[in-house]
Amino acid sequence: MSRGLVRIRLARFGRVNNPAYNIVVARAFKARDTKPIEVLGTYNPVPKPLTVQQKKSGILPTKDIQLDFDRAKYWIGVGAQPSETVTSLLKKCGILDENWGHNYQSQKPLVSPRKEVTE
Repeated sequence: MSRGLVRIRLARFGRVNNPAYNIVVARAFKARDTKPIEVLGTYNPVPKPLTVQQKKSGILPTKDIQLDFDRAKYWIGVGAQPSETVTSLLKKCGILDENWGHNYQSQKPLVSPRKEVTE
């Protein structure tokens, strides 16, 4: 993997109007549906239908996420950059903390460069 940045992103599969996604590790410059380096899991963004009893009891519909936590942590650890959607999924799963990816303010005061005066 000497060339390019490695990204964790979604690769679409499924039927028309019924999307499903593989969570994959792939090189950043490759097309969306090319062969990935590794498949970490799947994500189904369409909520599962509820029965009438579940609707009456107030249960919310759920989306299906299957993910290999160990491999996802490994790829984050070696520098793979997740896409925005995958970042939000990893935050919901607890792999990334809520502040991951935000720019932090430096705790050290900025020192202005020295100016020398010649007379």
